[in-house]
Amino acid sequence: MENKNTLGIQYMRDGNYEEAVKCFHEAIEENPNDPVGYINFGNVLAAVGEEEKAIRFFEKALALDEQAATAYYGLGSIYYNRQQFAKAKDMFEQAVQKGLNDSDVFFMLGMSLMFLEQPRLALPYLQRTVELNTRDVEALFQLGLCLAQLEFVDEAIGYFERTIALDEQHADACYNLGVAYAYKDEVQTALEWFTKALSIQPDHLLAGHGKKLIEKVLGQR
Repeated sequence: MENKNTLGIQYMRDGNYEEAVKCFHEAIEENPNDPVGYINFGNVLAAVGEEEKAIRFFEKALALDEQAATAYYGLGSIYYNRQQFAKAKDMFEQAVQKGLNDSDVFFMLGMSLMFLEQPRLALPYLQRTVELNTRDVEALFQLGLCLAQLEFVDEAIGYFERTIALDEQHADACYNLGVAYAYKDEVQTALEWFTKALSIQPDHLLAGHGKKLIEKVLGQR
């Protein structure tokens, strides 16, 4: 039975959803009381956009084993995609409480809280994400944004710099460095970062606006 699930996961990774569905279907038929088959089936359904069906499979898995952390994670991901961030947060919290301990669940929980405008609560989860995966560009960037919102500007700068060290074409990180240095009244440095953001992404409206404002300030000095 384990082999059917393992094989199905491999098919899923290869993007061969049809074969994955067959494998998970067989896994469930062979062992209808094992939540793993239902969770895997739910993941495939979610991947192909069959969210309502996926929810039913995740819920079936939880009916069999309410400790099935990855079923909560699957449900959380669907609610997150639907921008139902309060529901998503609850599911990701459950996944963590039931023992899921990987960077993805902490990132998704942190992001749900950011969308709920609770950066102080999001902060430890985004920090945990970066501890577990030091090269996760998006997590580094989002942690920088979170710190900036909480007015930990110097700490935020450090994470935007780490983002750019891994992805030097990250226009949003360059733009946010511009904002951070403008906040610190280091206008020349701010101008350099806005300019850099625009060199990467010429239609970056916020960076264009920031550059104009800074140029105006410099013109008055």
